[in-house]
Amino acid sequence: MTAIRPVEPGDADGWRGLFLAYGEFYETAFTDDVLSRVWTLLLRPGSGVDALVAERDGGLVGLAHYRSHPDTFSGHRDWYLDDLYVDPEARGGGVATALIERIAEIARASAPGGVLRWITAHDNERAQRVYDRVAARTSWVTYEVRL
Repeated sequence: MTAIRPVEPGDADGWRGLFLAYGEFYETAFTDDVLSRVWTLLLRPGSGVDALVAERDGGLVGLAHYRSHPDTFSGHRDWYLDDLYVDPEARGGGVATALIERIAEIARASAPGGVLRWITAHDNERAQRVYDRVAARTSWVTYEVRL
């Protein structure tokens, strides 16, 4: 059975392994400095970023980082899923769906009426099959400016 729960200080090594693998998937090599800064954010109350992990048989098999923000179109709080990663050995077992559903539960309990959003790479077809089951695909195009 897989348990979905908030990240804890004792999860550092398991989280680090998953987050490094997530970076590799997106062709990003996280430095030790980045890993340390992100881990500190995840554990600091009020940082604006929260994290859930999926635990199975005493080890971590998935992670999700998320945050909320005011929405100017509705006046509600919206939610954003920044990062979602499931260990390849655990894929196909409902871990990603469980993580997304838990964030949606947290959001509904905290500030109903908003929307949970996320993006993925255009070629991440396996993830898109999951996302198409649990969410509505939008027509928005994403842009970014490096600062």
